Amino acid sequence: MRQLIKNIQYTLLGVLMLCTAAQAAETKYRVQSPDGRIQLSLTDHESQLSYSLSWKGRTVLRDSEISLFPESSLSIDASEIEAMDQIWKPIWGQHSLMKDHCRQLRLKMHAGDLQYELLCRAYNDGVAFRFVVPEQAGKNGADIEYITEYNPLPKAEYWAPRTGAHEAAGPFMLDQAKAGSRAVMPTVIETDDDRFIGILESDLYSAERFEASSLLVDPSTMRASSSELYTGSKKIAKHEIKYAGEEVITPWRVILVGEQVGDLVVSQMPLNLAAPCELDDTSWIKPGKCLWDWRVLGYEADGFTYGVNTESYKRFIDFAAKYDIEYFLADAKWITKATPGKIIPPADLDIDAVMAYAAEKGVDVQLYYDRRKAKILNDDRVFPYYRGLGATGIKYGFMKNKAYFTRDATRRAAANQLLVNYHDDPCAMTGIERTLPNAITREYCHAQQDCKRAFSPSSFLKMAFLNALSGPLDQANGIFGLNGVNRGNRKYAPEELESFNSTVASEAARVLVSFGGLTFLPDAPEEYEKKADLFEFLQKMPATWDDSLIINSSMAEYITTARRSGDEWFVGSVIDENGGTLEIPLDFLEKEVTYTVTYYEDAPDTHFVTNRESYQVRMGEVTRSDTVAAKMAPGGGHCMWIRPAPACKPTGE
Repeated sequence: MRQLIKNIQYTLLGVLMLCTAAQAAETKYRVQSPDGRIQLSLTDHESQLSYSLSWKGRTVLRDSEISLFPESSLSIDASEIEAMDQIWKPIWGQHSLMKDHCRQLRLKMHAGDLQYELLCRAYNDGVAFRFVVPEQAGKNGADIEYITEYNPLPKAEYWAPRTGAHEAAGPFMLDQAKAGSRAVMPTVIETDDDRFIGILESDLYSAERFEASSLLVDPSTMRASSSELYTGSKKIAKHEIKYAGEEVITPWRVILVGEQVGDLVVSQMPLNLAAPCELDDTSWIKPGKCLWDWRVLGYEADGFTYGVNTESYKRFIDFAAKYDIEYFLADAKWITKATPGKIIPPADLDIDAVMAYAAEKGVDVQLYYDRRKAKILNDDRVFPYYRGLGATGIKYGFMKNKAYFTRDATRRAAANQLLVNYHDDPCAMTGIERTLPNAITREYCHAQQDCKRAFSPSSFLKMAFLNALSGPLDQANGIFGLNGVNRGNRKYAPEELESFNSTVASEAARVLVSFGGLTFLPDAPEEYEKKADLFEFLQKMPATWDDSLIINSSMAEYITTARRSGDEWFVGSVIDENGGTLEIPLDFLEKEVTYTVTYYEDAPDTHFVTNRESYQVRMGEVTRSDTVAAKMAPGGGHCMWIRPAPACKPTGE
């Protein structure tokens, strides 16, 4: 536990209460957020613990059980409140400075002769819980089950991701839920007074004996329960788990609150709860944009057809070098088979020549690894082998949705200075990008065209609010050749032709909205060059940010995301199948500065089904007193690149 809280300064505010056998059967403990608007109350009633949560004077969650040893009667020995306030810098992310400011209630308790603690943190935008059981040799036998209930007020509705290549689910009325149904985290609840609650876990990385939890849903309540602990690196014991004297640290169970659903997406709380960076040297970890070959295979341009060969890969690398794109990714087809300790590429792909060419051009290469087909390169050998080829990252497919595997593989990748992008139903492992920042992104979503299926504008918007709560996403936005894709002129076209419904302005905006440490650009270089004026938005956009805001948000309907790098802002809006206009106030800009803005937007005749590739680019000037009316076609989008006008750059304080 000392390792988890090092470098954090605590200020003891006071001891609230000492519990003795003579006290009443029910005792309450309270902790407030630093701004006083959130109050977490815990009640010890007949040796069982429950909590309730209020925000701005209104109940958000009613009495809900929380326990680690549910079959054992607990006694609370002492409680104290500590203040935490620090600033830390991530290696990359949505914010360049993170403010970790909260109050923590520490309950010291015992079940029988077993000592343990419950940590309860209250931030201005939510609360979190974690149990810590120190090593206690000889004190064995207590049943372990990490339970957290969530009981919102009546008439709440909820949404949840679906694993694999599926659209997120919801909305569902909680009071009409089928008893015993399941919801994947992160789950979002909307209360009857239009407030939003996000339910997720953070720092599963540090909870080395736990697997990720889902939610058991019954009418009026949700319940997260973990009773699976590892007895070894890969062996899992699945029921009737008993404490065996070792240290046990649970994941943080996190509850976010917001007036808008977009408030949850840019919360710093999940990362603040994660363990600090474990790496001494992070200079090799570089976020960036990445070209990708998979959706381009079979594309024809000027008599050339893209395939898995040396010439095609060199064309990608040339384009990346020309437009300052940091990476190129070769996907699964670069592997034909594996012999002991070696991967065999296709006959007309000279991977050594490609690596040398990329190095000459200043472009880094990432390589896919399919664990099912290349098992001869086991997990001890694959990372040094890829590093030996000259790769700077690995896209890891079919690696199992398991916490222990994700933790171990990310450590091995870091030891070989490889970025890692997990695909094919990965473990969410929220917060790992703070602890091991080489965990650069993951496909914890339904990526565009996955399993040859496209998804709708509204389903993208659901994932922008749900899946994004888990951390950085690889969603493969940014298709510019929408008409050709829909006609099937690629090897991996949509299963149903004319079903990939979007607009090119929306595709550009989605790249900004869906954050990941690697920003994948999935279309052919020729398609980007055909629309070079629109591609400018993607070219100029960085992959890591100083600040991120959600300005407009409505679940499955629309979003406006604004991200800042230095003194430049990139703003992207996406809307559902109905289209419409969003008002975007620019009050986030500096005072007394005039800005040049480039608008990349739907044209008057754009439509996400009938006229997908129509767009317009125009320029103007704005100040912080302006409000932009972003008019979007059905299924459309709107982008702005805002930077100080040449004569008006801020001079600093």
